[in-house]
Amino acid sequence: MEKQWQEALSKMTYGIYVLTTGSGDHINGMIASWVTQISYDPPLILVAVHPNRRTHGMVKKTRAFALHPLSSEQKDMMSRFKGPDPRAKFEGIEWEKGLTGCPIIKDCVAFMECRVKETYEPGNHTLFIGEIVNARAILDASVLTTLEYPGTYTGRA
Repeated sequence: MEKQWQEALSKMTYGIYVLTTGSGDHINGMIASWVTQISYDPPLILVAVHPNRRTHGMVKKTRAFALHPLSSEQKDMMSRFKGPDPRAKFEGIEWEKGLTGCPIIKDCVAFMECRVKETYEPGNHTLFIGEIVNARAILDASVLTTLEYPGTYTGRA
């Protein structure tokens, strides 16, 4: 049965985002694809983060995160934000601190800065529900999706 559910879940499509968080001089970012809007009044976003990620602990502590959908031309950002060095991830890209202290990347399709309202741990990922406190569409570009990376960021064990 395991292989069957893995194959079925691999058919789901997700956008690819950079999730950032931070406080003071401690900032970090990671690639996230398990992201969805869950309400428009108030505007709520859900993101799933595995507890072994450094970003997980930082989001729990700061109670804030920002999501940046990548454009199809920003595939290089995936390698950058998969690396282990938090500071190196932000070298050479323009960013600023947002209202919550999260890094806001200036060259993305958009950004959504959120304060965590609720946290759930129903399985092997923590679900952070954030209320959007600051957002802006930046680039008029198509969003990078998992269709361009089959199986890489989908429901694989």
